[in-house]
Amino acid sequence: MLVLPAIDIKDGTCVRLYKGDYSTAHKVAESAVDTAKKFEADGAQWLHMVDLDGAKDGKRVNSELILKVRENCNMKIEVGGGIRDMEAVEFYIKNGIDRVILGSAAVKDPDFVKEAVRKYTSQIAVSIDARDGMVSADGWTDTSEVDYIELARQMEDIGVRYIIFTDISKDGMLSGPNLPMLDELKSAVKCNIIASGGVANLMDIINLTALNIYGAISGKAVYTGALDLKQALAAANAVEDKI
Repeated sequence: MLVLPAIDIKDGTCVRLYKGDYSTAHKVAESAVDTAKKFEADGAQWLHMVDLDGAKDGKRVNSELILKVRENCNMKIEVGGGIRDMEAVEFYIKNGIDRVILGSAAVKDPDFVKEAVRKYTSQIAVSIDARDGMVSADGWTDTSEVDYIELARQMEDIGVRYIIFTDISKDGMLSGPNLPMLDELKSAVKCNIIASGGVANLMDIINLTALNIYGAISGKAVYTGALDLKQALAAANAVEDKI
C-alpha cells in the first residue's frame, strides 16, 4: 500500500483543517518545498497536494507554489483543488504533475470527467468526500444528495481508475479512518481506493493495508509526530508482504 503524505495549501501556506472547516485552518509548516523534501527523504514515493483556495473558488489559486514543489522533488505528485475544466487538467499535467484529482466536477460535470479520463486515463483520480455518506463539493462547503457508493459506481462506469475517499467527519481528527465505509466502497467498485481522513497511527496503516486499500493519505498525524512516515512506509510494506 502506498502512503501519501499530504500538503494542503491555503493563502500560500501549508495548513491543516478540522473536518474540512476553513475557519479552523492552522499553519503546520513554514515551507511547502522543504516539507516535500523531508517527505521524500523519509522514503515517500507519492505526495498528495491540495489547493484549498482553489477547491473553494473553483479555479487554480496556489498552482505557482505547487509547481515550485514539483520542480524541487522527484516524488510523484497528485494535485487536487479547483480543477474544473480541461485547461486546468492540461496545465498541471504539462507541468509535470503525475495525477490530477477531480472532486466537485464528479458531481456537477460528469461529462468533463469523462473527457479527462478519455484523454489522460490513469493520470486522473476522482475525490469523493462524504458527510454522513452523502457527497460534498466546493471545498466541502456544499453537501449534495448523492450517495458516495452511487457516485463511485458512476465514476467507475466512465473509466475512472483511482478514487480518493474521505469521510469528512474523520478529517483532521486523528480518530482513525472509517474502515466500514472504505470496505463497502472497495467491495462496490474495482477502482484503486485511496483512503483519506483520520489516519492517526501505525495501526491505522496496518488496518488499511489489511483491507487491501491501494493507498492512504496522512496529513495531521505526520505533522504532529503521531505517525512517523518512515515507520508507516515500512509497516505498509511489511503487512503487504504477509497478505
